[in-house]
Amino acid sequence: MIEDKRWKGVYSFDDSPYLMEILTELRDKETDSIAFRKGLVKLGRFMGYEIIKTMETEKVKVETPLEETEGIIVKDRRNVVIVTVLRAAVPLMEGLVKVFEHARIGIVSASRGKPPKFEIEMNYVKIPQITPEDTVIIADPMIATGSTLVRVIEEVKKYGTPKRLIVLGVLAAPEGISRIKERFPDVEIFVTKIDRELNDKGYILPGLGDAGDRAFGAPIKLSNLPQVHPIE
Repeated sequence: MIEDKRWKGVYSFDDSPYLMEILTELRDKETDSIAFRKGLVKLGRFMGYEIIKTMETEKVKVETPLEETEGIIVKDRRNVVIVTVLRAAVPLMEGLVKVFEHARIGIVSASRGKPPKFEIEMNYVKIPQITPEDTVIIADPMIATGSTLVRVIEEVKKYGTPKRLIVLGVLAAPEGISRIKERFPDVEIFVTKIDRELNDKGYILPGLGDAGDRAFGAPIKLSNLPQVHPIE
């Protein structure tokens, strides 16, 4: 885990060959949806382990079958709220829940409009009460312009003030990170890798395409479906 010198509290995992191998498979345009989803689950789980390294621990006494010894518990692991940004973050959440099995789950449906305004529409929000003891992890694979996540963070903060607020993603563009940190300096960001830039359509380069479409298939408009007419 490497802290990026351009921002405070922004971490990537370029130093992990395992995560870089998974990311390489996700970037490959030939990777099918099943393998793509499995890759996101793996990233969510491993990055969850890395987040645990930054959490508060407490020493405890434990009785083995032979004698008493000293161990630890990760106190913060029992006070986690995972907020999933539909739909691409669902596999990431699956991986995170394997690590934070006590987590409470929030769901947000947010979509980004077309350039250049990239207006954000939110039409579904279900977030549990947040307490000062909680670590909130907002899962969204792609941190592109940052506009979606700024809007999601604003919404999350209506439900309480957590101990920590973390954004977890797969890829990020510098522009998106800067937008989030300018608006919320205390938010921590953990991503597999920080990519080069955005293109004029707001996609990360070199990126991996649309994470939602690649994980679950591209949506189709009903108007494009063949029309079926009843037989008279």
